[in-house]
Amino acid sequence: MNLPELPRNSSRTEMRKALIRLRMEMHRQEIRHESAQLLQPLQRVREMKQNLHEGFGIKHAPLWGVAAVTLLGFLTGKGARTGGVSSLTRLLQLGTTLGPLIKLVMQGSSRKP
Repeated sequence: MNLPELPRNSSRTEMRKALIRLRMEMHRQEIRHESAQLLQPLQRVREMKQNLHEGFGIKHAPLWGVAAVTLLGFLTGKGARTGGVSSLTRLLQLGTTLGPLIKLVMQGSSRKP
């Protein structure tokens, strides 16, 4: 907290100004403290998100999410239960769709030192 310097022989108006400055500084400190308390849950979530990515070593987490959704879409989509030739076609479609994505992820992981 920055306290203003008060000269020994200060006038009444200067004392009043100094008092107002002290009150303003106190209000600033209160606002900083309250805003830090309000933002604390947000900071915790950000830290948890960062620790999650670092802890698992998932560099391309959004890509893996897209791959998982695509896989679930192919496996549980309309006509997935018919079996026979259509399931083989569906697996080929899945392979051609996810091939470039898997290749990209593998190249990214091979670049790691």
